[in-house]
Amino acid sequence: MDRPRFRAYFLHPRFWLLWSGLGLLWLISLLPYRLLKRLGRWLGGLMYHLARSRRQIAARNLELCFPELSAAERLRLLRENFASTGMTFFEMAISWWWPPARLRQLGSVEGLEHLQQARAEGQGVILMALHFTTLEMGGALLALQHEMYGMYRAHKNPLFDFIQRRGREQRLLGAIERDDVRGMLKLLRAGGVVWYAPDQDYGAQRSIFVPLFGVPAATVTATSKFARLGRARVIPFTQTRLADGSGYKVVVHPPLADFPGDSEEADGLRINQWIEAAIRQQPEQYLWAHRRFKTRPPGEAKLYDKRRG
Repeated sequence: MDRPRFRAYFLHPRFWLLWSGLGLLWLISLLPYRLLKRLGRWLGGLMYHLARSRRQIAARNLELCFPELSAAERLRLLRENFASTGMTFFEMAISWWWPPARLRQLGSVEGLEHLQQARAEGQGVILMALHFTTLEMGGALLALQHEMYGMYRAHKNPLFDFIQRRGREQRLLGAIERDDVRGMLKLLRAGGVVWYAPDQDYGAQRSIFVPLFGVPAATVTATSKFARLGRARVIPFTQTRLADGSGYKVVVHPPLADFPGDSEEADGLRINQWIEAAIRQQPEQYLWAHRRFKTRPPGEAKLYDKRRG
């Protein structure tokens, strides 16, 4: 888990546009939070009209997951979801670059006793997060209250990957690459807390198919494997962007009891049931633009066509 290092080639002209964008984002992030929230909603509205492919993916996901809603209700949810997604860019900047004293003013954390108890008993913790649009803020706010590591997937752009890792590691003890299984298990067995999100489609090779919102979904088995091999507890946490513009509420939930269980299928179903219940609490803040149901069971038709992304 080496710390990210600045490379001389980051100054190459091919990175100048990205440097300019990041510099502008840093400047904007200095604005008051309530103004950033309004700017985020405006940006989300712009994305709704311009990001056609992502809009179609999100609309299809809402159609699959909320068939009980009318078309008009799903459209309202879709628009609100893009407003939430627009705010993500500024929340990312806030979580990376705001000083701790200013960042703390934006959030409250409940349920820290679950992490404290695990630490007192020498137990490692898989801190299970979900890909809400507020994910960066939740991790940053919780990391101010309790030491933890984060698992991440490297970005294709090396400069953005450097900035992202450096920003996150301002709050975290360190970052573990997604494929570093040995490093993950070592930390868990030593009583470490690792921030980990298992709610995306990573393909059939690492997954089994269990229902999510009634739809068979490729679900990673790593959560139960890490818990078993790392002798760790799985403790979920969620965060909510408050409607009154005051900031965020972070909740650390009780650990999953008797986990892992008798089979990976049963464990995957428990995870997906927990994920579904959490999303239903705030569906407008979830990352619906991800093709969660891209991987299908053998012989089953694709759920996203070209017209829908």
